[in-house]
This record gives sequence, C-alpha cells and structure tokens, in this order.
Amino acid sequence: MLETPLLLLLLFLPFPPSSGAQLPNQGQAKDPPIATNGQPFPWGSMRLPKTIFPLHYDLNIHPNLTTLDFTGVVRIELDVLEDTGVIVLHAKQMQISGALLLAPEGARPLRVLEYPRFHQLALLSDSVLTKGRKYEVQLEFAANLSDSYHGFYKSSYRTSSGEVRILASTQFEATFARGAFPCFDEPAFKANFTIRLIREPRYIAISNMPKVKTVELPGGLLEDHFGATVKMSTYLVAYIVSDFLSVSKTTQHGIKISIYAVPEKIDQTAFALDAAVKLLDFYDDYFDIPYPLPKQDLAAIPDFQSGAMENWGLTTYRETGLLFDADKSSASDKLGITKVIAHELAHQWFGNLVTMEWWNDLWLNEGFAKFMEFISVDATYPELHVDDFFLGKCFEAMEVDSLSSSHPVSTPVENPMQIQEMFDDVSYDKGACILNMLRDFLTPEAFEIGIIKYLKRYSYQNTVNSHLWESLTDKWYSGDELDVRAIMDTWTLQEGFPLVTVEVRGREVRLSQERYLKTDDPSLTEGFLWQIPLTYVTSASNTLHRFLLKTKTDVLHLPEEVDWVKFNVDMSGYYMVHYAGEGWNSVIRLLQHNHTALTSNDRASLIHNVFQLVSVGKVRLDTALELSLYLSRETEVMAVTQGFGELVPLYKLMEKRDMAALENQMKGFIVDLFRGLIDRQEWTDSGSVSERVLRSYLLVFACVRNYAPCVTKATQLFNKWKDSDGNMSLPVDVTMAVFVIGARTPEGWDFLLEKYRSSMQMSLKSRLKSAMAVSPLQDKLKWMMEQSLTGEVMKTQDLPDVVVYVSKNPRGYKLAWDFFRANWHTFVKKFDLGSSTMSYMVTGVTNQYSTREMLDEVRSFFGSLTEEMGSEMRCIKQTYESIEDNIRWMDANLPLLQAWLHRRSNKLSHEDL
Repeated sequence: MLETPLLLLLLFLPFPPSSGAQLPNQGQAKDPPIATNGQPFPWGSMRLPKTIFPLHYDLNIHPNLTTLDFTGVVRIELDVLEDTGVIVLHAKQMQISGALLLAPEGARPLRVLEYPRFHQLALLSDSVLTKGRKYEVQLEFAANLSDSYHGFYKSSYRTSSGEVRILASTQFEATFARGAFPCFDEPAFKANFTIRLIREPRYIAISNMPKVKTVELPGGLLEDHFGATVKMSTYLVAYIVSDFLSVSKTTQHGIKISIYAVPEKIDQTAFALDAAVKLLDFYDDYFDIPYPLPKQDLAAIPDFQSGAMENWGLTTYRETGLLFDADKSSASDKLGITKVIAHELAHQWFGNLVTMEWWNDLWLNEGFAKFMEFISVDATYPELHVDDFFLGKCFEAMEVDSLSSSHPVSTPVENPMQIQEMFDDVSYDKGACILNMLRDFLTPEAFEIGIIKYLKRYSYQNTVNSHLWESLTDKWYSGDELDVRAIMDTWTLQEGFPLVTVEVRGREVRLSQERYLKTDDPSLTEGFLWQIPLTYVTSASNTLHRFLLKTKTDVLHLPEEVDWVKFNVDMSGYYMVHYAGEGWNSVIRLLQHNHTALTSNDRASLIHNVFQLVSVGKVRLDTALELSLYLSRETEVMAVTQGFGELVPLYKLMEKRDMAALENQMKGFIVDLFRGLIDRQEWTDSGSVSERVLRSYLLVFACVRNYAPCVTKATQLFNKWKDSDGNMSLPVDVTMAVFVIGARTPEGWDFLLEKYRSSMQMSLKSRLKSAMAVSPLQDKLKWMMEQSLTGEVMKTQDLPDVVVYVSKNPRGYKLAWDFFRANWHTFVKKFDLGSSTMSYMVTGVTNQYSTREMLDEVRSFFGSLTEEMGSEMRCIKQTYESIEDNIRWMDANLPLLQAWLHRRSNKLSHEDL
C-alpha cells in the first residue's frame, strides 16, 4: 500500500506527516469472552488458533449497486493440523446464515457464535474434525457496502453532464477482508481463491485473475467466473464492479497490462500504461523470477484513501496516482505517478510472493517497495532523476524517529489500530533508508544477489526479519563473514537513530555515538548502541573511506592533516553527524568558497544536520544561519528545498503567535537569500525534471511571500487566463503560482472553483484545490472544509489535505483547529483509527503551535477522547512532543534569531552605503 503522496508544498508544511499510535497490548480478552448470544466464546485471543489452515476459498459475491448491499457464499477447504471441534475465523459486521460442514459423510450444520470485539466467528461441530483430514465449510453471508474506504465499499463519480454513477471496489489491507467475506484474515494464512461475481449487464467485473467465462443467470443477471489465484494472503484479494473502460498492452514477457478508469478519463491513461509495461519488465529481469500471473490490471478508483494498493494482479490507485495528461500534468506529477506504479509493482514480489509473517514486520513489504521505487525508476526513467528526491524520505523518517514516541522498524502489534499505525514513515521511509545504507555497504551487486536468494527461497511463504539478513549474509564475499544480522538488528529492533560526533585533532579523528532525541530528559538517550557503516571524504582525498563503528567511541587515523572532513557521504547512512570543535566552521568556509567540492546530497545533509543539531542544543543557531548563507549560490533541488525545509518552519511558528515584526524580518531574509535563484527562473516548462520541480516550488514561494516581480507576472497571467475562460494554455510549472495569486480575490477564487467543478483532469484539480486553500479569504476556507466533508463538490478523500492546508494558512489555522475538533467523530468513522490519514491530520493541524496555551488546548481536546475515539493513538503523543519541542526551540532561540537578523540587516545597510 502506498501512503497518499502529498502535493502539499514544503512552504506550507514545516514538518512531514508522521505516523500513528499504540494501544495497550490487547491480544488476550481480559475476562472469558462471551459471544453475542450470551454463550461462552471458545477462543480468547485476538490471533487465530493454528489448529486449522485454509487451503482454498470458493467465493461467490453478488453486489447490488442500487440498494448498496451485497450477498455471498463462501466455501473454504480446510486442512486440520490438530483434532478440534471448533473452527475460528474472522467476519466483521455481516449477517451469517447457513453454516455447513461438508465432510465425506455428507453435509452437517455448524453452530455459529460471534465475538465482535475481535471480529471472530466460531463454527462449532458436533463431531471432532480429525488431524490430517481435509474438510470444507460453507457460509452464506450478507452486508452493506461500506461507506468508508475499506472492505467492499461504495465509490461514485460525476460525469461531465452531472450524472452520478456508482461502483463498488475493495481495499482489504490490513484487516478489512473480514468485512467482505468470512475468512482467516491474517497474512500467514495463505490460500488459493476462486472468485465469481454477479452483476448487471451495464457493468463489468474485474478481479485478481483473468475472467474465464460469463454465465447468464435468470432475471437478466450475469455471473463472471475468474481463474484460481496463486497461493496468497487475504489482504491481497480484490474485485471491482463498475462501468470502467480499459486500454491494454503486452510486456516483453507476455503479461497483459490493462489500465481501467472511468470512461471520460480513459484518455489520461497512456503514460501509466507505458510505465507499467516498462516497470513490470524491469522487475521480471531484476528479481530473476517471472511474474506469476497472466495479467496485471491497474485501476483508478474515484474514492480512495491511501495512495495505491498492491492487490495481486489488480492494483488500485487514486485517480491522481495513475492519470496523466501530457498538456496539463507537471514534471512532479509524472515523477509521482511513475513512483506509485513502481511501488505497487515491486510489491508483486516483495509482499505478495514473499509476505511478512505478521504485521510487526510490515517494513519487509513497505520499506522494500519504497526502496525499489528509486532503484526501478532510476533504471527505467533516468530522465526523471528520481535520486534527487531519495534523501527527502530519510529526513521525513528522522522527523518522527527523533521523538521518544517513535517505534522500532519491527515492533509488536496486536489489534487493528496498532496494525494500521504500522503504515507510517518508520515502516516506509526509514525501512527504505536502512536498506539503501545496507546496499551501499554490501555493494549493489552483493545486495541484489542476496535479495534474489531471499525471494526465491521464500516464494509463496511468509518471513521474519532474520530470513532477510540470512539471505544477505554471503560467505563468498569476504574472507571473514560479515554478520549482517548483528548490524541490522541494531537498526530494526531499537527505535531512533544515532548522532555521530566527529572531532578532528591533527591526524586523529575522534568518534562517538549517541541517540539523537528531541527531549529535555537526557536519560531517554541512554542504552542505545548501533553498528554504523560510516563513510567519509576529506579535503585531501575524495576517495570514499569506510569504517564500521560498533562501539560508543573510537578513533580513526588519517594519513595526513586535512582542512575539512565530511562524514556520511551523500547521506547514504541513516544517521546525523555533528562536527565538534572547529568542525562546523571548516564546513561553513568550504560551502562559502567552494560548495561544489561536495555533492548536492552532501550539501543537503549538512543543512539538515546543522539545523537539527540546534534543536538539541549541540550547535548555536548563529552557526546554522551562517551556514545557510551559502544558499544564495545553490541551484540543486534537494539542497534548495532542504534550505526552505529548515528556514520556513521558523516563520511558520511565528505566524501562529503575535510577533509580526520578527516574522516579517525572517520572511524577508529567506526571500533575499533565494532572490537570485528566483529571478533566474523562466516562466516556461523548460529544463530537466529536477529543474522544473524547483521552478514550480520557487515561484509559488515567491508569490506567497509577495515578492513583487513574481506577483506582477502571476497577476497578469491569471487575468489573461481568466479572460480566456481558462482556455489559454499556461506553462504547467507556473500554474500553481498563478492560481495562488488568483485565489486572493473573491472573483478569482470563484473562477478557480468553477474550473475545479468542471475539470476532468486530475493533476489540474489538485493544483486548483491547493491554491484555493492558500487563499486569505476566511469564508472561502471554511466553505471548502465543509464541502469536502459532505463530499459533493470536493471528494471526502481530499478532506485531510484541505484541512491540513488550511491549518498551515496564517488566515485559516484557527478555523481548521475548530473544524477538526467539531468533526473528529466523523473523521474516525470515515478514515479509521490508527490510519496514516488520521495521523497526517492530527500532526498536520497541530504541529506549528509553540505556546503553552495551545499545548494545553491540544491536550485538553485529545485528553477528552475515549479509547474507542482514538485517545491512545501514537500520533497524539507525537503531537504533544512536537509542540513541546517547538516551545523549547522558541524559548531558547528567539532572542538569538532576533539578534542575528538585526546584525545582518545592519551589516547589509553598511555595505549599501
């Protein structure tokens, strides 16, 4: 599954969205469990017993898109591993009838008990099911189509003529297959599935496997029969009944690829079709394991909560994650869509073919898929320069991982909320960053050999962490065998990451490590030790040197004295570096006089590290600000955006406090710092993807900050575009800046809304939506949030983005906080406890507060919630910690910032004289 790609520009988003929460361990029922009919329920654990394994499901489903409900029959072939009289499996919010045991002796009814707290059914047999024998159970069931975004749910879209059309689609990861049919809904219960869907002739049905035949039923209905799947987990089952159209191509390996979308958007599928063909071929070769199904469908679903889902043979996407219009989509849209497809197709091997044993090791799925996005897109679309953006993932992970509420990559989870919470920046981004570090350490060749070995050895099975490390430990590669497991356990079994302090004294380099943690309680950093694959270059040698730091402190000896040293080359390691003594001064001198002596990744990591070290009191704010001055000569996307990422949050905190003078000084400083680069931007779509992403970013920033040349140009373009009734072709890279300026007047805002309502073009709609949310017009902002809640004009799937955008808006944050509190119960029902959507909203709405009054207000709201309403979510603890960190930062650094900006303006005015 892919988390929603955030179109939110960094200038509105000081800290990346983070993760979710932890309930106390509720794996066991406290009291003996009682079924809904008052009888004792024969099983007391949240995890299913291991006495019975499903082998095969025959699933027959009949959705009714008029009455918005469905009926079904499932037959499950069972393998009995121990004598038992009870079959325990999952079902959630459905009526069960007609439970039968089909044994060689004939059919016998089974008694059914339900225990909704654990979503469990117990089927009681009056005779023992004997070890080693095969049985079948049959259950009839009925339920409503879900009106959330998971299970078997209802989606709808509006045609250009205004007609609303309905479809039904599935989203089963992590624990929602049980809401669509009774099943053994844990990843280790792999089985084969044979699916049949009943539909009206005006719809089509698709599922994981190709359709084998269609049978006409009485009453004009049709029943589509699909081929049996390979052995797989329940969360990967998928089926859709809709009126979609499709386009298809065949890969070099003979796999049929089809893209499905609503009829009026089928002309936006060509790019995704080509990308899917290229990427599936790449993986087929890279993993040296043929894709095992005859087809791969990619479907764009009008209502979709996350970014995309890897169902085997039928991957599903948000429309923005799949649909591309060559004239209206931007460079970053193309990069985003390619990465989403790359992520889901990587899962066809990592996750689908080889699956984690349990959700505690979700990172084996998600960290790998996130990591493979970069490997595969770099190989298939080198012109997209995907590597320019990898570092950002590691910075995002560190943001969450620097709080004491973080969790190890591999961490115990029991209940559905905890499982949902695993889908966070730690599982995805930290997972990808530590794999990248390991690949760099082992060499790409050894790493590839190891993961192919892992995939071949565990195909159609389930794995734990250690299986991966064993596959990557290769005795042939070095005389003394590297203990990959010992190294990697320090990165996956403990939370957080190390800060390495480097002090150069002559030829001696003193090293020490500690946990980097934003806290005022130093005891929380004790007891952590990592095995860190250090890399470094020096002024005397740009050869990459390596050193594995296994102890708290160590000493390196250089062959000669040097002017500077840079550790964590290209930031391929998941750790920060502090240059003690004169270290930072020598780095600043290097950046001032010859910044291209270091790679752009190295420069971005220095900007990130130095500002993060201010937060924990290791470096003075003046030092970080002095380092940032070199940015006036920076041109590379990652270093520039990281500069913004560290400087913009400082004034975003001030916007929510009464300190206009300092806030405006800070804004002036940033505009001044990047003025040269902003002035050099052409208002066209020329250049590489990275240059185009940077252009779009800089122009929006300049317009939001009222930089006069930008505002004038954008205003002219907006008026021309509006006079042409939106038909004039604007360069895609500048549209966001133009819309942001247009949204400042009521007439301009209304015009953007009119275009939003009528457009069928997904990436244009998302830019219009973002621009409207940056407007200073409070009544419009309020209307926009209310509209996304009702879902008529703006889809409710976009509500989280809208609320977070408005909360970043200095004219909107109070409205967003009130709206957020007033509608909390609705959010929980719609988006589900523990989901990354909920934590994105919780942190996004609150993480720019920096006063004790607001901390009290935030605490009093979340403190009033019950556990069922999310009081135990991890993101709430993260929010408290983030605000506390902001308060500490402001207390410690505001006077320093004021003094530094004052000195700088005096210095500049003297230079002007």
